[in-house]
Amino acid sequence: MSDSKPNIVALMERLAKAIVEAPDEVFVEPFEENGQTVVELEVAESDVGRVIGRHGRTARSLRTIMNAAALRTHKRYQLEIVE
Repeated sequence: MSDSKPNIVALMERLAKAIVEAPDEVFVEPFEENGQTVVELEVAESDVGRVIGRHGRTARSLRTIMNAAALRTHKRYQLEIVE
């Protein structure tokens, strides 16, 4: 990511596709809500457990990476995993 503002949606899509077994069924949709950008991550039903991880560790890690990348944008982001 060479430009000054990272593309959070593309980052989340790329990370999710690396985790799941069905990368062609990964859909990332951003929308604005209450002054922040909500990033919805939808994966195949069989891959939901992979994205969430044991005790939510993978989901927490994805959120941490997203928030770290978002620091440069000065915007708030929230990751929602659609089941």
